[in-house]
Amino acid sequence: MRLEFLTTINLRFIRPKLAMQPLTRSRQIKPRKRFQVKLKFLSSLVLICAGWLMIGLVSSQSMALPPQTSQILKQTSQSPLTSQIRTPKLPVSNSWDHMPLSTRGSEILDQNGRTIILRGVNWFGLETEIHAPHGLWARDYKDLLTQVKTLGYNVIRLPFSVQMLKDSKVSGIDFSKGANRELEGKSPVEVMDAIVQEADRQGLMILLDSHRLNNKRIPELWYGDGYTEEDWINSWIKLADRYKSQANVIGADLKNEPHGKATWGSGDRKTDWRLAAERAGNAILRVNPNWLIVVEGIENGFPDAALKTHWMGGNLEGVRRFPVRLSRSGKLVYSPHEYGPGVFDQPWFSENSFPSNLLNRWEKGFNYIARQRKAPILIGEFGGRKTDSDSKEGIWQQSLVKFIDANKLSFAYWSLNPNSQDTGGLLMDDWQTVDSSKQSMLQPLLPDAQLLRKLPGQSSAPKKP
Repeated sequence: MRLEFLTTINLRFIRPKLAMQPLTRSRQIKPRKRFQVKLKFLSSLVLICAGWLMIGLVSSQSMALPPQTSQILKQTSQSPLTSQIRTPKLPVSNSWDHMPLSTRGSEILDQNGRTIILRGVNWFGLETEIHAPHGLWARDYKDLLTQVKTLGYNVIRLPFSVQMLKDSKVSGIDFSKGANRELEGKSPVEVMDAIVQEADRQGLMILLDSHRLNNKRIPELWYGDGYTEEDWINSWIKLADRYKSQANVIGADLKNEPHGKATWGSGDRKTDWRLAAERAGNAILRVNPNWLIVVEGIENGFPDAALKTHWMGGNLEGVRRFPVRLSRSGKLVYSPHEYGPGVFDQPWFSENSFPSNLLNRWEKGFNYIARQRKAPILIGEFGGRKTDSDSKEGIWQQSLVKFIDANKLSFAYWSLNPNSQDTGGLLMDDWQTVDSSKQSMLQPLLPDAQLLRKLPGQSSAPKKP
């Protein structure tokens, strides 16, 4: 868990926005060329009859929906929450012929059977009160995405809140900056659409993350803060349907950091996160069978755990006895979160065996899942301000990067944003300059990154790790 906060924004850039408008299919209408052709009467008659026949066939086929989709939409159409999220007709992706992704053992594979390692970064803000990714008061959103791609990352973990999906206004965007003018007048979910579509054009994948229910905090469970389990699942159903033709949206990180009362394998419907993940994951797959279902761990709540304490969302020991069961095979990914003493000085950072004790923790806590080829591991969050070889945080962070590299694990670094209070970000406070010490540390994990000296907005020379 990290503290996220909003840096000071020039309020003249915060403009009220229109209420959410219905989304319609966007079509590119090409000018028609005028021409004249003389036809004999019989030929004209044949063409007219053929045309009417084709119209009838197309109309009859387009009216029918798959039975499962029809049933899901019927069940959710009356929900006060989901009625706020109108299903768009987004352009079909054309540049992702290798999608969708699936899993086999510990690997994530593309449609051609090639191994894909997710190398990502978190870009938060949609889940906060401004309902927009942070930094758009300082940067053009397309320019930010270009920088992420240039730095060598291939996926953005994009947090959102359930409340965001039903609200109609965004703030914290300077609409005068470049492509940001395209966001003016859009609802929060339409801003998400714009991020997704631009990421598509730039070759970036998107992993959606249900980070909060309301806009203020991360709840212990998947319900609460004025929202029910039905609200949470329905929000996922609508997003799964909304983006099912958007191939670069690869999956659902079902709930950020279950903790506190959350259990694993207890059988208690009110607290057993494993059972809730199955309910939500299977509901999503009925609508969008292409998505990966990403399941985080818990904090406590597993009596047979080998480790006494864990980070929120970091305890996946329960998978040994109680794996998540989905209706479709090859779609499950487990996702622990891991932090250093800069977030909280956990007792293991002060043990005499530090840092060698970290390897034992990571193996028992989550990596046994990949080693035993049960499922892939995606470390959905890790990060910290220090990357040096002297501080405990720097040693921890270097050790984890080496562990990720050695085990070929997927990851999403926390965060792109510099305004994460206890970790900072890949970008400095100007939202332009790259923190070269962090990027240099992560470089072994980023084979597609350009050389540091060629990166836009690069800060001073990389520090020696």
